[in-house]
Amino acid sequence: MKLKLGIPKGSLESATIDLFRRAGFNINVSLRSYFPTVDDEELELMLIRAQEMSRYVEDAILDAGLTGRDWILENGSEVVEVADLVYAKQSFGKVRWVLAVPESSPIQGPRDLQGKIVATELVRTTERYLESHGVKAKVEFSWGATEVKPPVLADAIVEVTETGSSLRANKLRIVDTVLESNTKLIANCQAWQEEWKRRKLESVRMLLEGAILAYGKVGLMLNVHRDNLLAVLEVLPALRRPTISPLSEEGWVAVNTILDEKVARDIIPRLKQAQAQGIVEYPLNKIIM
Repeated sequence: MKLKLGIPKGSLESATIDLFRRAGFNINVSLRSYFPTVDDEELELMLIRAQEMSRYVEDAILDAGLTGRDWILENGSEVVEVADLVYAKQSFGKVRWVLAVPESSPIQGPRDLQGKIVATELVRTTERYLESHGVKAKVEFSWGATEVKPPVLADAIVEVTETGSSLRANKLRIVDTVLESNTKLIANCQAWQEEWKRRKLESVRMLLEGAILAYGKVGLMLNVHRDNLLAVLEVLPALRRPTISPLSEEGWVAVNTILDEKVARDIIPRLKQAQAQGIVEYPLNKIIM
């Protein structure tokens, strides 16, 4: 039996494949195929644009897939949201769909869009947003390069952003946030009711969430004499409590903990001062809580 899983093609593709790699799945993508291979015989992968993913999952063409909350809402898809996976194209964080206008525009808020033209790829969501503000405006679908359309082809745009740098580069300013979104692991409703597929999806979810949790963290191992253990523990900021194990040499213990990568460089000299020995820093692929 196989679970048919959709991987988002496009801007999220490389970040998703890297996340799966960190979770222990090695995915290989061919330039000529939309069916990547993976070193898990229970998975069958297909590359699908995130914009379309929820429709194919809802229609049972795929058992499950990864796509943004934005596209689930835009398509009005009835699917099971298995997990929140907070990662994006450039970072492990959420993205925003924002209302933006030229820096010189007199538009200060959504109510100033009455009778105006708004260009976006997220048409239905933008229409609902304007309706919630009691505004009637023309919402045009944008096929791409949305940032260049104001002020000649549109009065405003609704565009997705992580950092806002592309908007600033095109001399646009953000007026309001229309929608906040992050990647979700979704499943077909019927597939979710099948025990084997649900268990497989729960396993995938656990590993992906563990990979995200481990992002920016490292493991640290060290040896210390019990006389100096308290001093070492006072230095260590642990994810939970550090693991302490007795060594074969009388009076010595091994300490194993997890901490933020950027913290490690600061505390390792302090650990040496606290008489820690054999300090080893190692990368983490995932953390299973």
